[in-house]
Amino acid sequence: MSSWNDIAFSPAEILLPKETDLTKWAVIACDQFTSEPEYWAAAEQTVGDAPSTLRMILPEAKLEGEDTAAAIDAIHAVMDQYLASGLFEPYNDALIYVERTQPDGRVRRGLVGKLDLEAYDFHAGSRTLVRATEGTVLSRIPPRVRVRKGAKLEFPHVMMLIDDPDRTVIDPLAALPEHAAPVYDFELMLGGGHLKGYLLPEGEKARVLEALTALNSPEGQIRRYGYASEQPLLYAVGDGNHSLASAKQTWEDLKATLSPDEAAAHPARFALVELVNIHDDALDFEPIHRAVFDVDPTDVIDALLKFYPQAYEGEGEGDVFRYRFAEHSGVITVPSSPESCPTGTIQVFLDRYLSEHGGKVDYIHGDETVWAMGEKPRALALLLPPIGKDSLFAAVNAGGALPRKTFSMGVARDKRYYMEGRRIL
Repeated sequence: MSSWNDIAFSPAEILLPKETDLTKWAVIACDQFTSEPEYWAAAEQTVGDAPSTLRMILPEAKLEGEDTAAAIDAIHAVMDQYLASGLFEPYNDALIYVERTQPDGRVRRGLVGKLDLEAYDFHAGSRTLVRATEGTVLSRIPPRVRVRKGAKLEFPHVMMLIDDPDRTVIDPLAALPEHAAPVYDFELMLGGGHLKGYLLPEGEKARVLEALTALNSPEGQIRRYGYASEQPLLYAVGDGNHSLASAKQTWEDLKATLSPDEAAAHPARFALVELVNIHDDALDFEPIHRAVFDVDPTDVIDALLKFYPQAYEGEGEGDVFRYRFAEHSGVITVPSSPESCPTGTIQVFLDRYLSEHGGKVDYIHGDETVWAMGEKPRALALLLPPIGKDSLFAAVNAGGALPRKTFSMGVARDKRYYMEGRRIL
């Protein structure tokens, strides 16, 4: 008989705000617009004094500020306040089907439930049921752990991918709106599109369980990959890699203080996520570009050409990077790179260059956004080439995680907004 425990994903007690302006409540993922403080200023202005997830997250743009500790204390205090005020309506044993209308008008479908962190390992070379798709920057975990430790609530921006080419898990839920009223239905702030959510009835929950179990079975693996693994990959982290890694690290630290019986049932053992089929027609993979600051852009370009002696100015066969600084723009091709993908090619160089010469790099979503970064003084914009999504699971299954910040699921405003919550303490 199929069991939720066997697939590490299950219904959860999900909290939704009552009698709240949801446009002000839902805020985009904290790791977006990191070099555009004006976006977060606009979010602040939109929210005002209204209840909002903005008060319970730490935007990455503020992650290393002088007032980080005070901001974390304020986050925990707001969670206590919202709980004490009775702001939330609990939905027990719930899965929520999500329809996200993106700014381009396409609808991306997802399924919100809880993921068992015992089935996840973010370290390189892991063979767990849940795996990171990109390298985890370990230095980015401690600040996020400080936010989660002591927090009574979690709100996810994690999107977890499944490889379901036959569309057996999520796509059948598209019929739900014909038979049920949404538990939320509203416009997202600052051009984010529209969001609807529907509770799954018991029959649909049972169907999802069977579909995920079949996807994870040896027969399901053979259909997709031509072989069955004793250590299968069922879920790959799409967005929110560092947030999920922080949840995992927080859980490991807490688990060490618990008895086995306490650990088995503790709510912090799980993390709320949204499952998305990698084959969803509205799901695009976008490269994550690089903007380099506090450098001499000409020197960076010269150093790149020397770092890869086979590299040359102009577009050709190989890893192609477009760049811009001040009034200058150009193209560099690195043929026969020793790295597995263009992201690795540029990141290996940047890590070396910045360690020797100083400067800093930011990871930018969107061609126009990174291009604008190149207009700033002592800045260089590096536009990375597009990547495909169809081979992601096979690549992670065979070779482990890709280089950090390799891809983004859609452009910045396509990202998940914080909406559903869950108690973890």
